[in-house]
Amino acid sequence: MMLLLLLAAAAQQPVPIDRATGEHYVWGGVNDGWHLVKRDDMSVIAERIAPGASEVRHVHARARQFFYVLAGELTMEVGGTTRVLHAGQGIEIAPGIAHQAQNRSAAPVDIIVNSTPKSHGDRTEAPQAGTP
Repeated sequence: MMLLLLLAAAAQQPVPIDRATGEHYVWGGVNDGWHLVKRDDMSVIAERIAPGASEVRHVHARARQFFYVLAGELTMEVGGTTRVLHAGQGIEIAPGIAHQAQNRSAAPVDIIVNSTPKSHGDRTEAPQAGTP
């Protein structure tokens, strides 16, 4: 019985995760993502966006997101307003607000994206800002 309790306790212990151990994927043909937390109720992804690359402008019905810049310069268009974020800065995007992450710089940008609940499967493309 004690062995079962120890095994159960060990199974619940948090395990460190990073880009080397997280599930990797490529998006937009040139950008990298690593799932650091992949649950239905929350997603945490490390991303590297290549110079000149951007995601498709979109909106989430349920997911609230927070984008945090680790290195580089991230341009975020949020609801028609463009903001430039530098390392150590972040921005929260509420559900229902159209947005687009862009790297307009000449260097890669590294970010963390937290979505609650997960944003995968909760995305609808939105027209570019200023278009009907």
